[in-house]
Amino acid sequence: MAPHHLPFFLAPGSGTDTLMVIMSIFLVGIVLWVGTLYWKLHSLPERMAHKSQKLQFEFVAVLGLISLFTHMHIFWVAGLLLALIDIPDFGTPLRSIADSVEKIADATPGEEPATPQASAPPDKPDVVREREPSHV
Repeated sequence: MAPHHLPFFLAPGSGTDTLMVIMSIFLVGIVLWVGTLYWKLHSLPERMAHKSQKLQFEFVAVLGLISLFTHMHIFWVAGLLLALIDIPDFGTPLRSIADSVEKIADATPGEEPATPQASAPPDKPDVVREREPSHV
């Protein structure tokens, strides 16, 4: 037998199989790379919602975790859609209305406002007219 005519990928009888070692290192590297790519893709909706300061950030994060543990892709798609849309902020106007109503409720009847009105002089009392009944 002529060993010098054998292909390079065949291991010698008494040595280490270098091609197997190279392919093992390559396989481990590819598995780590694909795992990293999977994690980056899986966390895409959460990163998008966090970067744009969305109100629904926590909800998107929970949907991502649910899809990770249940392997149901619909949760990931729902999280991606929620990360892409803007939900209007209803809390701020409602909080402003609640604060205004609270200020009105704290005011006592008959108390003058803090700023005087320019149209009515303070010396003359207000004349109250009675409404005439309408004949409709």
